[in-house]
Amino acid sequence: MVAAIALCPRDGLGLIAACVALGLARTAWTGVITVRAAVWRNNYPNANRATIAGKLATVQSLFLAAAGFAVGTAMDWDPDNYHYLFPALAVFGLIGNQIYRKVRLRRARQLQRAELDGRKPGDGVNPMAMVSLLREDRLYARFMWWMSIFGFGNLMLGAPMTFVVTDELRMGYTEGILVNTIVPLAIMPLAIPMWARYMDRTHIIRFRSLHGWTFVSASAAITLASYLHSVELVYFGAALLGVGYAGGTLAWNLGHQDFAPAERDAEYMAVHVTLNGIRGILAPIAAWGLHQWLAPKGHAPLVLVICTVINAIGVLGFMAMRKDIAPPAEGAPSLA
Repeated sequence: MVAAIALCPRDGLGLIAACVALGLARTAWTGVITVRAAVWRNNYPNANRATIAGKLATVQSLFLAAAGFAVGTAMDWDPDNYHYLFPALAVFGLIGNQIYRKVRLRRARQLQRAELDGRKPGDGVNPMAMVSLLREDRLYARFMWWMSIFGFGNLMLGAPMTFVVTDELRMGYTEGILVNTIVPLAIMPLAIPMWARYMDRTHIIRFRSLHGWTFVSASAAITLASYLHSVELVYFGAALLGVGYAGGTLAWNLGHQDFAPAERDAEYMAVHVTLNGIRGILAPIAAWGLHQWLAPKGHAPLVLVICTVINAIGVLGFMAMRKDIAPPAEGAPSLA
């Protein structure tokens, strides 16, 4: 699907084709995310699982930052260079896939047997199975509710941030990719170790109630950048997003494991991925619709204000949930 984008023409039809290819690629990626979470859970001990996952995420962020810089530079040279860039990136993806295929899942047969023994008829194709899971685990259901609100605000941010970069500040391809991709990815390796140490010793609810404020701060910085037409504040907001993404990449992949028994890991992750996909569809549309309504009236920055408020509501929800989980062990370090 990545390579297929190279065949898309630079017109309306090409835009639709690129969106379809991206959607199919994201659909395939959800399977990777679900399997990867199971691999991390069964291959690495709980005490330092986030630290190990953080090291893998660090390598990933560095490669993505390098790829983003290459794409931005090449597109500034000639916008038609995407015809060559995407096939090249697809080759790197195939190489990574071959490497990942060699990773073994410890206790794979025992895990598969436990999953099959606990599965009800029709669970694999019945969306109501996810509803049943949320009814059974009320704490996880509440966590998913606040996660949906918090994540909705985060996913809304991308569209108005792009408008700020392109329409208000008139940045080019390279600067736009710097703000949206390279700066956050470059910050991630610096922030991941801090978040990994904290996540290794705390519950995901407590983790999110602290970590979520980084996204609120980033959204607030970008909001101020829009009002003040400040390039510096945009870059500062991008750096804060990197701090948020650093913790988010760990929490997003491992957080459900504080609720799920080992044999139901995939089910819990599937619920999380599905709900994320739903808000991933709706949030950008909502942001775009608000921008189309408010921008002609001269109130485009209000979209960013709304994103910030939604983010903050989600984090306050996580904070309210902290009373429902066991307190950390006496003497254990805490950042909350």
